[in-house]
Amino acid sequence: MSFVIGFAGKGGTGKTSLAGLTVRYLAERKRGPVLAVDADSNSCLNEALGVDVHATIGRLREESLTAVRAGGARPGGMSMEELFDYQVQQSIIESEGFDLLVMGRPEGPGCYCAANNIIRKYTDKLSDDYPYVVIDNEAGMEHLSRKTTHKVDLLLVVSDASKKGIYTARRISALVDELKLDVDKQLFIINRAPAGHEKELRETARELGVEAAGIIPEDRNLFDNDMQGVPVLKLPADSPALKAFYSLLDGLNIP
Repeated sequence: MSFVIGFAGKGGTGKTSLAGLTVRYLAERKRGPVLAVDADSNSCLNEALGVDVHATIGRLREESLTAVRAGGARPGGMSMEELFDYQVQQSIIESEGFDLLVMGRPEGPGCYCAANNIIRKYTDKLSDDYPYVVIDNEAGMEHLSRKTTHKVDLLLVVSDASKKGIYTARRISALVDELKLDVDKQLFIINRAPAGHEKELRETARELGVEAAGIIPEDRNLFDNDMQGVPVLKLPADSPALKAFYSLLDGLNIP
């Protein structure tokens, strides 16, 4: 069975960067490959990991629906489900230490529910082949309310250094409990914290009813890398954000 780590939080908190650093951490310090899953319709985990996307679940679904409507031939007499299984397998992006599966945006009209449910199905299906799965969920709480979040061993709820971010994180944590989602453990992280404000942020979080398991500092290296299109996999090992986040992950005793 895979150990599944999920990320949630409002947009702009840097959760995708932390998801990328988690993939890097697991690839460097644990055995076996990691399956990284970009379950955000606004896909950008590939940029954090420094790989190109050649196919997404959303686009494959639209192409399959178009083929069905057109009555197109299927190779080797495959059923549509068999063909789609094959296409999903081909869409997996392989890299050193990890593979990546991307939801992407459906190209046709309608909501993202179908593509999200498909990526959940295939994450569950593929997870037995990987000791670790890291899922970067879409921003906000809709994916939780639709119950499209997978079984998760560890959910990291990420906030920026603001009351609004902490409020959102608290609502996400409450919704996880309210919906009785299959989450073994959830932790709250404050990201991009200005130097010298760690104590203040911890106290503010406590006043709002949440306990910060970790505070990740602002890091000029992350900003510079982002502006230059450099993935977090190439973040220097002495970067403050990387050191703080690795220390947090070390303390979690991930099996």
